Amino acid sequence: MSDAADHPDADTVVARQLDAYNARDIDAFMATWHDDAQYFEHPSKLLANGAAEIRARHVIRFQEAELFGRLLGRFSVGNMVVDQEVVTRRFPEGRGRVDVIAIYEVAGGKIARAWFKLGVPILDTAA
Repeated sequence: MSDAADHPDADTVVARQLDAYNARDIDAFMATWHDDAQYFEHPSKLLANGAAEIRARHVIRFQEAELFGRLLGRFSVGNMVVDQEVVTRRFPEGRGRVDVIAIYEVAGGKIARAWFKLGVPILDTAA
């Protein structure tokens, strides 16, 4: 295999991760994360340490039928990728959307660390 196949660029890794997230495909999603990856609430609150904890968070999240991350923009420099998204999901208070900035550090073709900054959820109004 070529080095490019072994170590895809950071944008490609993050795109695969978002596609798997939207498909709620836990195995494809986890294939984009290092075994010892760290998952933070920006700036430094550790939410999950390692693939097992990241998987456990997302197995639950992927049960939400409404779950979808709509990419608004993606910017990268070297191995760092920043996504701006609007995520639709089921909050404890009901269905809604939240603005998200996601920052990914990619190493060796997988996500090594990620930070997420969430806006205030906006709940859908009842019809």
